[in-house]
Amino acid sequence: MVSQQQYAADNRKIAPHQRPSKSGPFMALPPASATLREWQDCGLSPPEQEALRDYRLGRVRAQLKAHDYAGIILADPLNTRYATDSINMQLWCAHNAVRYVFIAAEGPVIVFEFHGSQHLSNGLRLVDETRPAVAWNYMSAGENFQSKAETWAGEIADLVIAHGGGNKRLAIDRVNLEGAEALSRHGIALYNGEQVMELARVIKAPVEVTAMSCAIVSCQAAMDEMRAALLPGITENALWSHLHAGNIKRGGEWIEARLLASGPRTNPWMQECSNRVIEQGDIVAFDTDLIGPYGYCVDISRTWVCGADRGSDAQRRLYHIARTHIEANMALLTPGASFREISEKSHRLPENCRANRYSLIMHGVGLCDEYPAIRYPEDSLRRGYDGVIEPGMVLCVEAYVGEKNAGEGVKLEQQVLITDTGHQLLSTYPYDDALSA
Repeated sequence: MVSQQQYAADNRKIAPHQRPSKSGPFMALPPASATLREWQDCGLSPPEQEALRDYRLGRVRAQLKAHDYAGIILADPLNTRYATDSINMQLWCAHNAVRYVFIAAEGPVIVFEFHGSQHLSNGLRLVDETRPAVAWNYMSAGENFQSKAETWAGEIADLVIAHGGGNKRLAIDRVNLEGAEALSRHGIALYNGEQVMELARVIKAPVEVTAMSCAIVSCQAAMDEMRAALLPGITENALWSHLHAGNIKRGGEWIEARLLASGPRTNPWMQECSNRVIEQGDIVAFDTDLIGPYGYCVDISRTWVCGADRGSDAQRRLYHIARTHIEANMALLTPGASFREISEKSHRLPENCRANRYSLIMHGVGLCDEYPAIRYPEDSLRRGYDGVIEPGMVLCVEAYVGEKNAGEGVKLEQQVLITDTGHQLLSTYPYDDALSA
């Protein structure tokens, strides 16, 4: 385990005169020495970021060409990160439409940046140009939102016409009604950019797996720190803070949810952490939902027992069901298997646990939770869809086991890479011996 003081000492070595000459993204700085040592101890080196960026932009452009789109506008911060590796206040920009990217199928990558932030893409080879964004969300434009949308659309239409070779089919991942109507008046036909990006992101190159593996190692080290802090008397919030701190000091970015619960709050699932005091013998269950180094998501779940060498009979029974469930469903993951087939063959929870089942059996993961989503049989007809498991997908296999109107619940989740012949477990954090015995 690496202390906060060690991280601080490591970071003093990054003096101003040693920093890159161009102001640019924080990813341009090397990881802290302590983080590098943790990765090296697991046989990992940092990913080659230029190869990572080339692959991802290539995936986007391949989808644009497959759908015959002239280009795409990206406003979702995770999509802009995937395509360009250019970032700025990602959570804030997720709910304020003040930053976007134009990518031509054949032509430039242009980042339209928030006020005073054009320097943030310096040093990113794949970004051809930065321009100030035209912000037409209501906070920025007020009663001028319509005219600002017209200005925005005019500039976008000019780019499509200049680089589309007569093709005016434009994908876009997020747009308000005013912007869509304004683009239509310029003769631009709009299509679903979310589909483009989900299909681009679904297959991970080896360099992406390396980046994700680094994030997983960092997350699991932070989990160790959280585990050491799990003593009777700590609150759920205080325990959860150790995961946040461990992620940030290792170069991670944020956590998407607050899914940690203890004792009776573990059933039903989806209760976010609180100031409840964790007691001796309580079950503590959590889902990391963590965006770690290089922006990759680590989405794994564990359940621990607090302050006891052995869980109760009821706790260990539920834990056994959860492990059986997750391991049986992982065994179904082979290239060529269909989503429907996996759903139909999936392990069945006991009848008294089905009402509180998780929302899905497994889902894709990359920079966040991604396509596909594979549902339980009872949900498949209403909410599911079909597709095929392919090498290069990374999936999170879920298990939540809690009896209806009774007792505690257990949450487990593993992160798995699909290989040419089967699957490889990426998450390696051990199960709790006190609940497995």
